Amino acid sequence: MSRHFDKAEGLSETHDTATHNYVFNQTMFRIKDPKRSLKFYSEVMGMTLIKRFDFPEMQFTLYFMAAVSPEQRQDWSDDNDERIKQTFARPAMLELTHNWGDEDKDEVVYHNGNSEPRGFGHIGFAVPDIDAACARFEEFDVPFIKRPNDGKMKGIAFIQDPDGYWIEIFTADRQPFLLKDHLA
Repeated sequence: MSRHFDKAEGLSETHDTATHNYVFNQTMFRIKDPKRSLKFYSEVMGMTLIKRFDFPEMQFTLYFMAAVSPEQRQDWSDDNDERIKQTFARPAMLELTHNWGDEDKDEVVYHNGNSEPRGFGHIGFAVPDIDAACARFEEFDVPFIKRPNDGKMKGIAFIQDPDGYWIEIFTADRQPFLLKDHLA
């Protein structure tokens, strides 16, 4: 029996026990202005700042953000050392990296990977109701790359954060119905 749920060339059936407790922990974005980005990710996307690390000698700050419901807030320790451990053990964190002074430099612009040369594409957020979420994003004047009814792939949206990174928005329950028309 395969260890994978689907098939694709290049997959390994080897599953080294040394990797059994690996956790995909973070995706890092460089940000120009922390006030602007933290406001977006906390207010618009509902994320919580889990931990901040300032590195004065190297002049940068890391902000670790996570999707934490009010009920999950109690799971996080108030003890600094314990919360550091929790930060680096939790799956699906967004690490925002600010190099001090970038907010004052007009020439600083980060490549989002969706123009040439292409590379990184986007992060994704599952939301309970894509239409309600998109209406809310409109209230915040969030830039849209694609609205749910645009293009060939209906039912998904792409918005941009303050640095131009793309965020896919979708409703998980709708995905099987949306994808069946596009899959071979």
